Amino acid sequence: MIDDPGARNKISSFLPSSTSPRRPVFVKGGTVLTMDPHNTILPADVLLVDGRILALAPYMTAPADADIIDAEGCWVLPGFVQTHVHLCQTLWRNLADGLPLMDWLRRWTWPMEAAHDEATIRASTRLGAAELLLSGTTTVNDMGTVRHTEVVIRNALEIGLRGVFSKVLMDLHDGPAALRENPDEALTQALTLAERCRTSDARLRFALAPRFALSSSMHMLERIALAARSTGLLVHTHCAETAEEVRLTTDRFGCGPIDLFEQMGLLGPNLLLAHCVHITPREIERLAEASVSVLHCPTSNLKLGSGIAPVPAMLAAGVRVSLGADGAPCNNNLDAFQEMRTAALVQKALLGPTAMPARTVLRMATIAGATALGLDGEIGSVEKGKRGDLLVLDRRRVHCVPADDPANAIVHSMGRDNVRHVLADGRVVVRDGHLMTADVSEIVREAEDAAERLKRNAKLPKD
Repeated sequence: MIDDPGARNKISSFLPSSTSPRRPVFVKGGTVLTMDPHNTILPADVLLVDGRILALAPYMTAPADADIIDAEGCWVLPGFVQTHVHLCQTLWRNLADGLPLMDWLRRWTWPMEAAHDEATIRASTRLGAAELLLSGTTTVNDMGTVRHTEVVIRNALEIGLRGVFSKVLMDLHDGPAALRENPDEALTQALTLAERCRTSDARLRFALAPRFALSSSMHMLERIALAARSTGLLVHTHCAETAEEVRLTTDRFGCGPIDLFEQMGLLGPNLLLAHCVHITPREIERLAEASVSVLHCPTSNLKLGSGIAPVPAMLAAGVRVSLGADGAPCNNNLDAFQEMRTAALVQKALLGPTAMPARTVLRMATIAGATALGLDGEIGSVEKGKRGDLLVLDRRRVHCVPADDPANAIVHSMGRDNVRHVLADGRVVVRDGHLMTADVSEIVREAEDAAERLKRNAKLPKD
């Protein structure tokens, strides 16, 4: 059994195979921020053939048939990797403000997700994917909702994203009945999707996604843990986002969420925990020992009033920490530049100006994100043999000159208007600031229509 009628035939091949040869791409004249282990910076051209970086050196000669990308006066770096987003939520951006997490879920997010159909999911995904690429993000770890997962995947890939995707698993919560599924049937659906993703597209991976402990029965969590151990799939969930969540989890299960996941046998390098705002020093040590990845969403945590995650303490202990924008309704955009700057500034306010150096934050947005998703052998740095996910930033805009220190300039003075070109898997998806894979005006029109329809169909609680 899979997500929706007809999906069995559609999902085995998310995109039609292309038999046309791919032109080499030659990124010319830039300064490359490799994000390699030594943070090497060098003036170099980059040659991509069949989606991979074939050569990286100064003053190369472009192949006669190459697509030339002008990077003069620009920095070339890996595309941003956002490790926690919700593409299905983009349509209620700016509608769910001024609420704490549980009210935000009950009053807006769960009713809207329950009202989604294939057309609204498509519109939401395309809007979010376009925004992500135009602001330099090329890879996401997306947590969907309980239905229409294949619609999210197909449209994200069509726009040009690489990603880890998931069907949300939730069987015990106080939200709409339409989001409450039989745990065994839901997990079967997820595993079917995971297998079809594995054989479909190299840009595509799958994760098991219990929304959080409070939306799950013990039976659901036990089944997910067993499936994760037997398949090696990533497990992507929310954890310790608010003090209330930790308290309610303890009331239900007799322990907090991190201890619960440890009891389930889930603590390990395949566990991806979004937020971890309310965790103790002992729990930080356990996450480090188990090589768990924390997905830090600073803007969302501030906007919902959830708190400030102790990221410097996590990094000092050796916890793997990366960045994500979370969902547009709890952030209002999906911009990696905003997440980097916020991640740095909130810790400086608490711990002093030396906390969270820009170089650390930039690595969190690139190679650390790739490592969390198990993709660091393929993306996250600009090195020979890796996939061609590249971001070309104009460093000569009035708001960021002079720019002697690249990391500080990117984190503290740049934004989406610095994005000149974006390459995803060796294809040019943004050229001179314009999306090349779809008509942005059509995406916006479709999203506005879908958002109105979704609001009409959602059973929103009365104030």
